[in-house]
Amino acid sequence: MATAAHIHIESTGSGSYQVAWFGDWTKQSSAPDTNQYLDQIAGDESCDLIVLDGQAVTDWDILFVSVLYKFTEYALRNNITLEYQGIPEGAQRLLKLATAVPERKGARKTDEKKRLFRRVGEKVLEVGDEANKMVHFLGQSVNSLRRFVRGEAQFRDIEFAVVIQQVGAEALPIVSLISVLVGMILAYVGALQLEPFGAEIYVADLVGLGVTREMGAMMTAVIMAGRSGAAFASQLGTMQVNEEIDALKTMGFSPIDFLVLPRMVALIMMLPLLCLYADFMGVLGGALVGVMTLDISLFEYYTQARSAIGFGDILAGLIKSIVFGVLVALAGCMRGIQCGRSASAVGDATTSAVVTGIVLIVVSDAMLTIIYDVVGL
Repeated sequence: MATAAHIHIESTGSGSYQVAWFGDWTKQSSAPDTNQYLDQIAGDESCDLIVLDGQAVTDWDILFVSVLYKFTEYALRNNITLEYQGIPEGAQRLLKLATAVPERKGARKTDEKKRLFRRVGEKVLEVGDEANKMVHFLGQSVNSLRRFVRGEAQFRDIEFAVVIQQVGAEALPIVSLISVLVGMILAYVGALQLEPFGAEIYVADLVGLGVTREMGAMMTAVIMAGRSGAAFASQLGTMQVNEEIDALKTMGFSPIDFLVLPRMVALIMMLPLLCLYADFMGVLGGALVGVMTLDISLFEYYTQARSAIGFGDILAGLIKSIVFGVLVALAGCMRGIQCGRSASAVGDATTSAVVTGIVLIVVSDAMLTIIYDVVGL
């Protein structure tokens, strides 16, 4: 039968203490808290010798070693002499390994409470550093795009084709579903306001303008941020973890040209086409509501929508989609390139890519809407 684990500590006089362990010191045993014994020794400033006695230990595992390590670390930190009596040889070897390399400075978490102004200052510095990284990455991407226009960029054509397929054709099902539903939602919301006045026909105007100028481009960009932006971040982040990006640099290839450029160009090319497709599907969703619930004929809805939607409205949405495509690609690739060297860092980079992409989409959409209002587009 296993003996309950316990510790006996006594002072042997003239600053010397003997710490004796008894019983079964395994993870399955109910071991006592050792901090109280350390506090007892720490209260004696004249302590210069600690004798660790393990002769009465009946069984042990890593729990016993961790308790020994606490006393050993305290003794080393305070220049106190240590003596071992009856400590198992295996435990002594593990202790020697644990104390062979000193703890890295700053590795241990501290409970230091920072003042408000210091925390605010650190956050401001972090935001400034993040903005500097984004501007630097943007500059590298613009230079890469310039080399692409000149025909000097280095990347694989087959990878470019694969990325186009991934961000283009393979995105059609989800874009179709979301666009139709957004068009139906806009139609239902408009009908609630227009039906009391007998002006249901103007639902076509509301849906057409709302989809072509705003919702088509924005919803497509948000979908691509969650789909393609996250994929770019996870792909490049995994390559960073596997040191493939370092290998490209070693071989003389630019990671921006080889990895970022094809993804950015693919989104710039595909997002306007997806935006046009989303506009069509959104208007179709509104037409379904108009025909099925508002007693509007399909021809009437088509005629009204065609008279309401102008070339400028479609152009406004296309310009936004191009800007959104650049931002989504940059956010995804930047987070992937900046990824750490662990598996958890890949997940963090993917999450950050989606959040950054959506924030940039909303901010740029607001800025473009204000610019459109100023120039009269």
